[in-house]
Amino acid sequence: MSATVAPANRLASIDIVRGAVMVLMAIDHVRVYSGVPAGGPTPGIFFTRWITHFCAPAFVFLSGTSAFLYGRTHDGLSRFLLTRGAWLVLLELTVIRVAWTFNLDFAHYILAGVIWVIGWSMILMAALVRLPVSAVGFTGLIIIFGHNAVGPSIVKVVSEAPDGAMAGLLKILYVGFSAGPITWGAQGGAFWILYSIIPWIGVMAAGYAFGTIMVDEPARRRRLCLVIGLSAIALFLVLRGFNLYGDPRPWSGSLLAFLNTTKYPASLSFLLMTLGPTIAVLPLLETARGPLARWLTVFGRVPFFFYLLHIPLIHVLALLVSKVRQGEFSPWLVANHPMGNPPPPDGYMWSLRTLYAVWAIAVVVLYVACRWYGELKAKRNDWWLGYL
Repeated sequence: MSATVAPANRLASIDIVRGAVMVLMAIDHVRVYSGVPAGGPTPGIFFTRWITHFCAPAFVFLSGTSAFLYGRTHDGLSRFLLTRGAWLVLLELTVIRVAWTFNLDFAHYILAGVIWVIGWSMILMAALVRLPVSAVGFTGLIIIFGHNAVGPSIVKVVSEAPDGAMAGLLKILYVGFSAGPITWGAQGGAFWILYSIIPWIGVMAAGYAFGTIMVDEPARRRRLCLVIGLSAIALFLVLRGFNLYGDPRPWSGSLLAFLNTTKYPASLSFLLMTLGPTIAVLPLLETARGPLARWLTVFGRVPFFFYLLHIPLIHVLALLVSKVRQGEFSPWLVANHPMGNPPPPDGYMWSLRTLYAVWAIAVVVLYVACRWYGELKAKRNDWWLGYL
């Protein structure tokens, strides 16, 4: 998470964007326990999922930017990225996995989510940052724009031997959960790769090079952010509109189908659709003031603390909703969420009104916790604070 590489001299726009995507991310994670499907035929369900698509790209991209900013004021950036990356991978496979499930069934279910891919991307960036910044940025763009060209060949290899060692490696590197989990053992162990390393390492590398723009003089920085962001949006409209490349799927004149781009693995269209607006909005937030900006900044300054806390909090709230609605704690809520769980029981699914009410409660509780932790970090320099 980008908080692990927070710069000494913070940029308000980055903190606000990070705070905003943290809050949006919580909507989707409440949805996991609500039984509401990930997207759907109605605009309400579709956009409940779609608006959260901005979260992972912003996380990973701004993690790269924060790494660049950190390296300007600290020595040993490679070592820092290596150790922080390994720490994130460890937490994903242990603490975060238990927070999702509230069970210890590691023999049957392991999850590699967004923290996993940020961790591995940091580990790879530990080597990349030894190159010139331009080379890192060029590498990132090649991955972002080129990975869809090799996608069909990779999928073919996996489909021909889905349980082989090569297929497992390709699931980690590229294909992800769309080709099923990596399985082991007679009892059906499953390792779900929700976020494959490619193209996300490319997104982080591009974000690292983007750091050079964020330290430029203000007028030029704002101009470049608008040019890059709006150009990405325009390219998305062209590529998706004419089905040229990057996710060429028919959309038949439907807005929902047009916006329904592939996230796993993240297609070029998906990344242009999400990163374009994220970059374009940064100049508008540099002078943002008022309660909303201050509120989002509280989250944006401690995003990894937010992440670690929000999943178990939402999980507990879901159990309480189950108790109130059904008179019991539904066993479904301690299944292997979010990838290995069965469909929700009949009659379990929440309304969108309930989903958003639980989300609002979670955000208020998280605000209090994040404000306390932010103040603690501002007062103390304990070594362990750098890991949260």
